[in-house]
Amino acid sequence: MALAGSLLTLAGSLLLFLGALGVLRMPDVYNRMQAGTKATTLGTILFLTGIGIGRLPEPCIFRVLILILFIILTNPVSSHALARAAHRAGIRLTEGSVKDDLDTHA
Repeated sequence: MALAGSLLTLAGSLLLFLGALGVLRMPDVYNRMQAGTKATTLGTILFLTGIGIGRLPEPCIFRVLILILFIILTNPVSSHALARAAHRAGIRLTEGSVKDDLDTHA
């Protein structure tokens, strides 16, 4: 169980790193938000699952499940709210973007 927990924690850490790299490499705020949210949601879930499995004899699995549920519910909602606020504030898409479904001037 300790090996499985360590591997899941390592995989989660790798996804968190890739999410941070995506935030640095993406061209505009909307792409950065998408890269950061997707990678950090799955990375955090894997990381917490690895911690829960690695410490299985102790009664922390219930706390880990509550944290995972919280992450699943709040990460996409907060990302959507931030992207919508950025769009309403007038932050433009990058030139390579094909279509803006929320643009009312088109």
